[in-house]
Amino acid sequence: MRVMIVEDDVISANYLKKIIELAGYEVVSMVQKGIDAIAMAKEKRPDLILMDIMLQDQLSGAEAAKEIHYLYPEIFIIFLTAYSDNEMIEYAVESEAFAYLLKPYRDNEILATLSLVKAKYEESLNSTTYKNETIITLVDGYSFNSELHRLFLNNKEVKLSKKSLKLIEILCKNRYISVELDDIISYIWESETSEQALRSLIHRIREKTSTNLIINNNSFGYRIGLKE
Repeated sequence: MRVMIVEDDVISANYLKKIIELAGYEVVSMVQKGIDAIAMAKEKRPDLILMDIMLQDQLSGAEAAKEIHYLYPEIFIIFLTAYSDNEMIEYAVESEAFAYLLKPYRDNEILATLSLVKAKYEESLNSTTYKNETIITLVDGYSFNSELHRLFLNNKEVKLSKKSLKLIEILCKNRYISVELDDIISYIWESETSEQALRSLIHRIREKTSTNLIINNNSFGYRIGLKE
C-alpha cells in the first residue's frame, strides 16, 4: 500500500514514517496542512491516509478528510487524535474513516491497524480486478479486451463489425450468466428490431469465429463461451 501522512508535529510524523516503512509500506508524502493534504491526495492518489484530525491550520484534518473522501471514496483514512470523545467519533463517521489511532502512538496498535487496512485493501483490490478484468479468456483460443473492445484469436485481432463487438461485449460483461434477448437487442440497436436480426448477427459471428463462442441457453438467452 501507498501511504500519506498528514501530521503537523514533525517528530510524530517521522516516527509514523519509520514504523510504516519498517512494516513494508511505502510513504509517498508527508504534509502538515489540510489544504496540502487535499492537493497531495489528488497528485499521489495514496491507498491510505493517516490524518491528524486537529491540524494547526485554517482547514482541519476532519474537513480535509471529508473533502478527500468525497473526491476519492476508495482511499482509506485513519484518524490520528489525542481525543476519543463523541465529537471525534462524529468526524470519523462523516468522513467514513476506517479507524483512528490515539496519541501517544503505540507500535503494536499502529501495526495492528495497518494489518486490518491491508486486508481490506487487498479484498477491495481483488474485487476491482474481477469487475474490471481487461483480458477475458474465451473458448478455442479467443480472448476479448474490454478496454479496447476488440476480439483476438491467439493474440491476433479478429475483424468484426461494431454490432458484433457490442454483442460480444455485453456477453463478456455478464459472462457467468445468460443474457436475455431483449437486453441484448436494446444494448446493440438504438431502435427496436426483431429477434431474427439478432440471430442473423450471431450466425455471422459464428461463421467468422467459432460455433462455441456464443452459446444459446435455450429460452433464457445467450452467454459467452469461456475457457474452462
